[in-house]
Amino acid sequence: MTEHLYYDDSFLYEFDARVVELVAVDSRTAVVLDRTAFYPTSGGQVFDTGVIVSGGEKIRIDEVVEKDDGTVLHVVEGAAHLERGVAVYGQVDVERRRDHMQQHSGQHVLSAAFVRLFNMPTVSFHMGADSCSIDLDTKSVTSAQVEAAEALANDVILQDRPVGIRFVTQEEAQGLGLRKIPPVERDRLRLIEIQEFDLTACGGTHVASTGQIGCVLLRKTEKVKQGWRVEFVCGKRAVATARRDYATLTEGAGLCSSHIWDLPQQIRKLQEEARSLRKANEQTLQEVAELYAERMLAGSESRIITKVFADRDLTFIKLLAQRLTRQSSGVALLASTSGQPALVFAQSAGQPNDMGALMKDALARLGGRGGGSKDMAQGGPAKVGEIEAELNAIAARLRSGA
Repeated sequence: MTEHLYYDDSFLYEFDARVVELVAVDSRTAVVLDRTAFYPTSGGQVFDTGVIVSGGEKIRIDEVVEKDDGTVLHVVEGAAHLERGVAVYGQVDVERRRDHMQQHSGQHVLSAAFVRLFNMPTVSFHMGADSCSIDLDTKSVTSAQVEAAEALANDVILQDRPVGIRFVTQEEAQGLGLRKIPPVERDRLRLIEIQEFDLTACGGTHVASTGQIGCVLLRKTEKVKQGWRVEFVCGKRAVATARRDYATLTEGAGLCSSHIWDLPQQIRKLQEEARSLRKANEQTLQEVAELYAERMLAGSESRIITKVFADRDLTFIKLLAQRLTRQSSGVALLASTSGQPALVFAQSAGQPNDMGALMKDALARLGGRGGGSKDMAQGGPAKVGEIEAELNAIAARLRSGA
């Protein structure tokens, strides 16, 4: 079993150790040390990174994993010069460790706030690269509750309460009023105590006082299988996130020629204008399709009309096919080569043909996918250059009754 130096000192970033063994992990190599300050992925917190130095060579740590027996595996890029018994010097990535301490300690404060205010226990915690989340065991959570929990958490952070570490037996823990006791029984439990606010069992790395968390910023909530998920960021992540949000809002407000506080109102106005414009465009398109249909029927002596449009899309040729087959008893074989190529086959009600079957047959030669009913079908052909010849061939077969 590896000695876990981070258990006693989360601010230990450098240490001396010896190689116990080298083991294979999939296609990679993992180094086992007799002692380590590198935190392995556990309890929702992701692993530390850094380097192991041996003989002047720096070996990068890509991942840290803990086995069930407490042995810590340091997955490395290469360990050609390492062997059992060799002395090494470990250096933890300080920025990454400090970030993880802020996120994990912030999670403890936030989880305790939800319990104290609303009796909503945390059932799981996840630390991501950009944000973190807790899953609350509750049927619902309101915006007001989220804001209240965030406010309490930040009050506790501002008070700069001491964060202590102590070890107790499983039996001793039962009478201490822990917020959460791990389901796996251990001889000794490592407790993280936020003075007069929270006490819970945890093996992660934490700040020395709540002020070092900086702040907690709650981002969003969503319903999940086991309750409600609350996404948050702490400390420097919160500052970076707020800065990015502000920059985005400022750019958006600039595009609308408004202040950032007026942006929601401006967006609603733009949405309403877009809806009105869309309705007007739809009406115009229907009128154009109506005129096209009248003109095409007036200039055709056949009940079967074919046309390939290079400047119209699928929406238009569908409207046109509907108008053509309603105004006259016949068949419309239309295509669009504008943007995504499309085919639309339609016939007036009561006609003997099967447009779905014709579409399937055409796409067998043109490539692509599509289908439809007896009276209307559509598809996306792959061989654009052969579309016009295919429509003409289908029209010829229909005219001959084949």
